[in-house]
Amino acid sequence: MNKPIATVARTNEILKKFDLYAKKGYGQNFIIEPGIVKKIAENAQGDDECIVEIGPGIGALTEQLAQRAKQVIAFEIDDRLIDVLAYSLEEYDNVEIIHGDFLQTDFDAKLKELRKQYKKIVVCANLPYYITTPILFKIFEGKEEVDCITVMVQKEVADRFCAIKSTKDYNALSVITQYLYDVKTIMKIPRTIFNPKPNIDSAVVQFKKKVKGNCVDNEKEFFEFVKVCFKQRRKTLYNNLRELGKDTIVTKKWIEDANLNESIRAEACDLDKFIELYNLWRKS
Repeated sequence: MNKPIATVARTNEILKKFDLYAKKGYGQNFIIEPGIVKKIAENAQGDDECIVEIGPGIGALTEQLAQRAKQVIAFEIDDRLIDVLAYSLEEYDNVEIIHGDFLQTDFDAKLKELRKQYKKIVVCANLPYYITTPILFKIFEGKEEVDCITVMVQKEVADRFCAIKSTKDYNALSVITQYLYDVKTIMKIPRTIFNPKPNIDSAVVQFKKKVKGNCVDNEKEFFEFVKVCFKQRRKTLYNNLRELGKDTIVTKKWIEDANLNESIRAEACDLDKFIELYNLWRKS
């Protein structure tokens, strides 16, 4: 049996064999610390079921997932890596590589197909940082639910996902994500475990679908409402809400009815308060 793909020696062997280099355009950085990918896989919560991976690279994380799951479905956009993955993962017959752009994939259709065979489907990936948010929101906004999402992202983005009110990282993304999921940081990742080494540190974040109690009638509309509240961070909540086109008296009444001060900013409101404000806006 070969050494783990994430070791320096095995990574270099694969890169040399295929005359490979990391493509900046695809945000590629290869992990060269086997303990890290093993820990990510252990936290993926996909044991004995189906795991979906986005951007497998040369297969470092894929290998660890394949050792734990019945099936791994990995989406890879880079033409060069299809033959590489066939070579690096040749020991595993439970890995399917789908060559294509995940953002252009009918992911709902794929999930529906997988649901016929697997009770539990999770996502686990080291996401390309330049398209982290579009990838996650494609999954978040899909009609077919994913049981758990465990992803490595840029540390700054992880901080926003997990941020609480009245902190510098708290924004519309924090509110929207926390409406949909229970979010937590699993581990922080130093830049030194990558080849080539990026300019930023990373973190592994996990999202578990919430059983929502205090929910809204129209989620898409609610998310747009939250974005308006944060549109200009230095403005008060009242001034941002005026952009919704209601007169000043009505806007002030929303603030008052929510037991808020007119000078409050969006960053000082928690999720429940945004839901309350949104419901007041809908009734007006």
